[in-house]
Amino acid sequence: MGKPTADSLRATSQKPARLVWNHSTHLSGLIPILERLCQQDGIQTVTPGVLGRSRGHCPKMQLRISVPIRGGYKVIARQGKTVQEVFILTPLAQSELEAALAIAMKS
Repeated sequence: MGKPTADSLRATSQKPARLVWNHSTHLSGLIPILERLCQQDGIQTVTPGVLGRSRGHCPKMQLRISVPIRGGYKVIARQGKTVQEVFILTPLAQSELEAALAIAMKS
């Protein structure tokens, strides 16, 4: 088989990303944002994680990059007093992912 070429890597990045449904509960309004994020180039897999409660109150939905993980980033989604982890596998740099998140939030 051999190493993947630049053309084959570019072809794999053109496929829409996969949104993993492994929980029955999600933050209200988060799934449409993640579906729009999956349509962007460079995003491979988006996995919503654990729901939790925060002490502070955030009236509008916020997505903030938390820490890098192997192969991508962990993002914290906040709305009201509820938080949810979202794991995004991507080769994009943090600044490029922030731009992709901003586009997904606007639409």
